[in-house]
Amino acid sequence: MSSSFPIFKSWVPDWLVKIVLFSTILPSMVLFFLPLANINAAAGHYGGEPADIQFAVALFYAGYAGFYALERRFFSYLATKEYFVIFTVLQILLSTACYFTSQLYVFFPLRFIQGMLFASTVNLSLALMFTRLKSERAREVSFSVFFCMLLLAMPFNNLITADVIDSFNFNIVYKCTVFSYLPGLLLVLTAMNNIRLNVRFPLYKLDWQSFVLLSLLLVAFGYCMIYGQEYYWLTDRRILSVCIACAFMLLVFILRQRSMKRPYTDLRVFSSRNFKVGLLLLLILYICRFASGITNNFFTIALKFDPMHVSYINTFNIAGLIAGVILSCCLILQKKKIRLIWLPGFALLFVFHFIMLFLFNPEANPDVFFLPLFLQGLGVGMLLVPIIVFSISSVSVVLGSSASAFLLIMRYVGFCLSIALINYYELYGRSKHYNTFQENLTSADIPVKKQLAMGAGRLAARGLLKTEAYTGTPKLMINAINTQTHLHFAMDYYERMCWLLLTTILLIALFPYLNRTMVNLRSKQLSPA
Repeated sequence: MSSSFPIFKSWVPDWLVKIVLFSTILPSMVLFFLPLANINAAAGHYGGEPADIQFAVALFYAGYAGFYALERRFFSYLATKEYFVIFTVLQILLSTACYFTSQLYVFFPLRFIQGMLFASTVNLSLALMFTRLKSERAREVSFSVFFCMLLLAMPFNNLITADVIDSFNFNIVYKCTVFSYLPGLLLVLTAMNNIRLNVRFPLYKLDWQSFVLLSLLLVAFGYCMIYGQEYYWLTDRRILSVCIACAFMLLVFILRQRSMKRPYTDLRVFSSRNFKVGLLLLLILYICRFASGITNNFFTIALKFDPMHVSYINTFNIAGLIAGVILSCCLILQKKKIRLIWLPGFALLFVFHFIMLFLFNPEANPDVFFLPLFLQGLGVGMLLVPIIVFSISSVSVVLGSSASAFLLIMRYVGFCLSIALINYYELYGRSKHYNTFQENLTSADIPVKKQLAMGAGRLAARGLLKTEAYTGTPKLMINAINTQTHLHFAMDYYERMCWLLLTTILLIALFPYLNRTMVNLRSKQLSPA
């Protein structure tokens, strides 16, 4: 592994270079979905509700997507080592602030800035990887490794933080993050030369107006998607006002990009049919990917698993993600037609959702979920890298950075839209099924009487007086009905996902030009989406 740039000092071996790059990017990956490691604990610590924690993750995502294009100017202006040190120190300071604060109005802007710095971490780390990799094979492997780490961020966070959050306050995870940055910072200071990867461009004529406009648009969209159901969508003045503002900012952003000689994001990427197909498939993938959160809620609500056991059972999902990324990487390197990669990937997701329709039950053994979780990870792992590489490869090299930016925005849209869909169908589905139970169950029904008698017997066997047992039994009945309404909602939502995936599979199979389409990495500066 050699390089034409003296980025690292001569005494630094290749294996240490990999450790340096890995140690700088991993802590930022962990920060991405860190608040979702235990959403209830995070909401309790910051004095909010689960929707506030989801919005905190969306703010990180919005900062990442909004700053992505502007970050390249700073990347070109600063030397590599200097840049690494600056954003690492800033991330340490921000994580320290997150540790000490317990107020949402402070936490929210900190998360947005962390997302901006994450864009710097990703771009610089992958740029260093690609400058050291000469072959398409090596570049594809490094690209796959990056996205594998990104896919693993959420289940990996849950796995490594479950025991910690269970024993300490939630903010302890940010103290751990601060210390996780220190080894990478020390390695950068000792092993890297202070050189530049590109010609230095002064920081003038920065298109900060487009950055602010795009960031506000993304934040406003995330606000609508996450809080819309809570405020009953357009019937609430706040949501209506934000939606109108979104439409206005989107129109202004499009007009501004079309009128600029050097646009912030070049809209010419949409002239490629393959790119638009890639955007659509990426949106579908992210909607289906985050539907797995319903399965985790099922483990907690119906099966009464604690967060530690939920994280342990998701190790099978982690194994599937790793296997899927490896398999997709091999298929791309073998120049397989893109249809032969996408069809099995979406088929695996369909199988996962279809199997889960029959596994949603108030009583089940954990081992029956091992295979479905593995299949879900395998399907997502097989799809993400091929879709992104296919989309970026469908445009010219000069438009690659703009294509990456729009793919990143689409991933953000998919994340927020999945939350909105789940919130909407959860309220609608649970209300519908609860009303059905309410209409068809009365205390005069023989099955209800038997269930109440059995519940009273169980409570009496545990030491309650007979009168107290009969008083507490209706509460057990209500809890059972609530569990059943959640199970029926989950089944309804997964049925919709099955129809969406089946439609996607048919469209991929029927598009004739996809049968002769292959992807390759043509640029050494290919950027992550």
